[in-house]
Amino acid sequence: MKRLSIGVGILVLCHVHAQKVSWQKNIDSNTQDFLSGLAVTIDGQYLVSGSSIQKDQNPSSNQNNGYDYHILKLDQQGQKVWERYFSGNRHDYLSSTVSTQEGGFLLAGTSYSSSVLDKKDKGNGSSDIWVIKIDENGEEEWQQTIGTRYSEEARSVTQTTDQGYVIAGSTNHPKLGYGSKDVLVTKLDKTGKVIVQLILGGKGLDEVEKVIPTKDGGVLMGIYSRSGAINEELKINNEEGSAGIDASTPLGMTGEEPITTNYQPKTTENNGEGDYWIVKLDKDNKVQWEKNYGGSEDDHIRTLALTDSGYIIGGESRSETSGNKRAKLEEGTDLWVLALDEDGNEQWQQSYNFKNRDVMMSLNTIKNSNSETKGFLIGGFTQTEGKVQKNDETFWMLYIDKDGKEVWRKYVEGKEKKNEERLTSALLNRDGSFVLAGTSAEEVGKENWKVVKLMDGDIEDLMENKDIRIYPNPVKEYCYVELSSEFFVSGSGQADIYVYDMTGKVIQKLQTKNKVTKVDTSKLPQGVYIIKASIPTQQNKKLTTKIVKE
Repeated sequence: MKRLSIGVGILVLCHVHAQKVSWQKNIDSNTQDFLSGLAVTIDGQYLVSGSSIQKDQNPSSNQNNGYDYHILKLDQQGQKVWERYFSGNRHDYLSSTVSTQEGGFLLAGTSYSSSVLDKKDKGNGSSDIWVIKIDENGEEEWQQTIGTRYSEEARSVTQTTDQGYVIAGSTNHPKLGYGSKDVLVTKLDKTGKVIVQLILGGKGLDEVEKVIPTKDGGVLMGIYSRSGAINEELKINNEEGSAGIDASTPLGMTGEEPITTNYQPKTTENNGEGDYWIVKLDKDNKVQWEKNYGGSEDDHIRTLALTDSGYIIGGESRSETSGNKRAKLEEGTDLWVLALDEDGNEQWQQSYNFKNRDVMMSLNTIKNSNSETKGFLIGGFTQTEGKVQKNDETFWMLYIDKDGKEVWRKYVEGKEKKNEERLTSALLNRDGSFVLAGTSAEEVGKENWKVVKLMDGDIEDLMENKDIRIYPNPVKEYCYVELSSEFFVSGSGQADIYVYDMTGKVIQKLQTKNKVTKVDTSKLPQGVYIIKASIPTQQNKKLTTKIVKE
């Protein structure tokens, strides 16, 4: 399982550059736990996810003695809400988690287990993709196993605008693929039913790094490609066994109603050892366009995000100016960022350097109050190569404007670093806070999970928050009321939220200490309602807005 390494010293962060630790959560372990990432919920809470070997297992039982899916939900103050494990009888590695529009989560990982314990479907081959949908309380709603008698792995998952899901991963099927590792994309509806699948790849290795939803109901994929183009369609073998696939049967779903599996060879050539391969899929999981960007050496895509005019793509480059890379290489590995329009055409490209080997971890679009892109916040770290310098292996932040021009950069300094520290994920919140998650150990093999919420004045200045926000609006079953931090200033730290009908009658009243509060509207008739927030100790602290119940 792949991990990014950094000695960032996230245990205690120095109070520099207007930075302040809001809270820190330590999750102890007696094994080598893997942390795969963070997801922020729609109501401002956090899901920390990874893979762990559970403590105090009974060796005589059928309990898994390997890795299990391990998830932990934290509230807005960093306190544990609940903790869950999902187990098979062998190793199960959780690789990607996404918060869903209704408040739950979708978990996607790689499973080596058969139908034992929490895993309900049998294994198809060496490894399969194991997908689990859970509600906001961590209770399972459904699960799905996807795979052949060969090896499939999950890499990234997202929810599309139709509330379905796209699971992007890989397959090494020798007869139905194109190279040593191909991209496998599975689209599920909101109930977990497989709708359509796609295998795409070139002659060599193609590994998806990130998938995000697009405005038109499709997805955009960022793929690290070490493949050349394939000029002729690969002939599909429809005589595979029951564990195989054909043009009408999805991976691992033999025996159910026919579902189309599409195949798409790579049509763009690589410029170097490894390139950015960007693929846009429509709502039916079909390729709309593909673009290849890179220089003569290795260029590794990491992440991507939406802008108001298209997409922003980021990763690392070892290439000098060559191929279609025009940005210069300064030292070691530089950050390389591309802005594309909605058809994948380049708008601009820039490179940035922090010395030695720079690794990008996060890329966020910053918008103004009119939802227009005004810039991008990039987070990452630098790994040592050769001579150790002062700021090696330290988390940094870089802010660039909408045209790629650098505005400011800063380091997040660490101290009291333990022997083994690895920063795995960085997440920007709407209030301008940054959440860092990683592992820390006194000795190798006993990694604890660490989550730190960091407040930064410069980032807060970038965010243009309204005093009160309601989403979604119009609303069906529930909505979320988000109050600005300033609303709580000089108050009791608690707010009252009222829901009124148009006659002025109070329908609901809630008390909250959170910036984001969930409001149940499922029993309200269709119509317009007023939501008012106030601080009990201050009569002049009131905010009012409207919602529409569909």
